[in-house]
Amino acid sequence: MLLGYVYKLRPKQVQVVKMDNWLDMLRANYNWSLADRIDTYQQRFNRGEYCDLKTKSVAVPLTCCVSNYGASGEPWRDNGKRRSAGEIQITALPELKKVRPWYKDIDSTVLQQNIKRLDKAFENFFVGRGFPKFKNRSTMRSFTFTTGLKLDKNKIYLPKLGWMRFYNSRNIPEGFKIKSATVRKKADGYYVSIRIEDTSVPIFPVKTNSEINTVVGLDMGLGKLIYCSDGSVIDNPRFGTNKKTKRLQRIRQRRVSRKKKRSGNRRKAQQKLSIFQHRIATKRESYQWQVAKKIVKKADAIAVEDLNISGMMKRCKPKYDQTKGRFLPNGQSAKRALSRSIADASWYALISKIEYMASLSGKVVLKINPRHTSQTCSACGHVDADSRDGEKFICTNCGHVDDANLQAARNIKVKAVNQYGLILKQIRKVRQDLSKPKQLSLFETPNPESTGSKRRQHHAQSSKRGVPGNLGTQLDLFFQDNNNGTIVEVVNLLTYSEESVK
Repeated sequence: MLLGYVYKLRPKQVQVVKMDNWLDMLRANYNWSLADRIDTYQQRFNRGEYCDLKTKSVAVPLTCCVSNYGASGEPWRDNGKRRSAGEIQITALPELKKVRPWYKDIDSTVLQQNIKRLDKAFENFFVGRGFPKFKNRSTMRSFTFTTGLKLDKNKIYLPKLGWMRFYNSRNIPEGFKIKSATVRKKADGYYVSIRIEDTSVPIFPVKTNSEINTVVGLDMGLGKLIYCSDGSVIDNPRFGTNKKTKRLQRIRQRRVSRKKKRSGNRRKAQQKLSIFQHRIATKRESYQWQVAKKIVKKADAIAVEDLNISGMMKRCKPKYDQTKGRFLPNGQSAKRALSRSIADASWYALISKIEYMASLSGKVVLKINPRHTSQTCSACGHVDADSRDGEKFICTNCGHVDDANLQAARNIKVKAVNQYGLILKQIRKVRQDLSKPKQLSLFETPNPESTGSKRRQHHAQSSKRGVPGNLGTQLDLFFQDNNNGTIVEVVNLLTYSEESVK
């Protein structure tokens, strides 16, 4: 089993300076490697008689190395097989250390993982994502170790950085070994993400479709974060878009903009703004983990919509009037608030956490096409966009009235059952509460018929108290005793009984 634990580091000032220098050198190496691959591609397909299209230098062996294998360097292994572009650049790292001796201070595995990060970026590009971009100080903030790691209580040993203390917020389970450690710089300091593995602990087997007995459908929202098909809802705290947070962020951003550029005061103001935004992100992440754990416990399978979140947050297409020669209003100013709310809700991160918690529990997350889920009537199945009226759903065919988001959650569940051919198990309800609570009188004793729920057992009769707790029983016992029939004792008894009822 593979797990990942995150701890906050407590490095010395010398170690902080060293890690900052590492990030600068790794960023330069990453950008040079990316530029080398781009130039190699241009030389292969667009070179003509030039080595570089920008400088238009002639391609001769003395000025450049024209390679057809993705990077400049030795493309062949000792066994005669070709190297990939990443392997060519990793093989050239010893030459880099000779030419630039300051790179010797960086651990060799950190440099290798830096090149592998570029390989991963190109793999994502070939899958259909964006082309790899050059890194700057805000986007290059982490590096990874793979060997030479040690742990000793609240200390961790990182190669060429030495022993470093960290806040041991939770202990690593016994039997797990460290596979890798990623050091990441954030606004309030450095963090380490430790990847641990124990081969003796098996992974939870994923349930097949025939083993799924219960399904819960989830509809992502903004008024409430999640609407569940069982009728429950989860609140949306709006960590980044509530009134107080927006006001504080606006004040801090104004302070940054008023400071002189490249000054010490501007850097301090920017640091305060970054810490403020980091705290918001930390609160949101902690809340999402709690929500994910709560949702996974609901059923064997979780059905969610396969949303195109980036498309939902995309800017509106501009409208241009040819006759007037100017742009017309396109609704972008109104959509900006919606996009900010979607970004604050962070649906993609929440779904990823639900998938992670489900995999640890052996449960399944089912992705459903969101088409017409909020426009379909759960009673008659009629599809009509006019049935949706804000947060209300009024079917134009059968007149069914319901909450629009809970309606969509039930449709998601039904769609998942039909799409994956699930056979759900009917669960019998053991306890059923009344729809409306019943107000009891002062001297009325609660019973299952009046409350409709299971009553907690009363243990007054088995206690050492001599006076029974029921008022009627007390009065019967009192009037049977003729020797104590005084008015004072009746008043005292009634006072005692009223106090016990309260």
